[in-house]
Amino acid sequence: MVDRNDDDNDFTRGGEAADGSRRRGGRRRFCRFCADRNAVIDFKDPQALRYFITERGKIVPRRISGTCAYHQRKITQAIKQARSIALLPFTVTK
Repeated sequence: MVDRNDDDNDFTRGGEAADGSRRRGGRRRFCRFCADRNAVIDFKDPQALRYFITERGKIVPRRISGTCAYHQRKITQAIKQARSIALLPFTVTK
């Protein structure tokens, strides 16, 4: 049996705790559309949709934006509609 010192770190080199669980920091994100029922997802409002697009033009995933699955699908549809009628760019040109 190996004695452990109290000052030993409880984390292995792989970033996992000694018991095998992963630790994730940060705040829990929430869906802004579920929290505020008055917020509307509209493809004709490109300024509101820009929050959900990266600077490269990709759609931000749920785990980053914090939206629920239902509203993420609505956001994706709105972004694609706005792109098709040229309110939002498909890609960013340099």
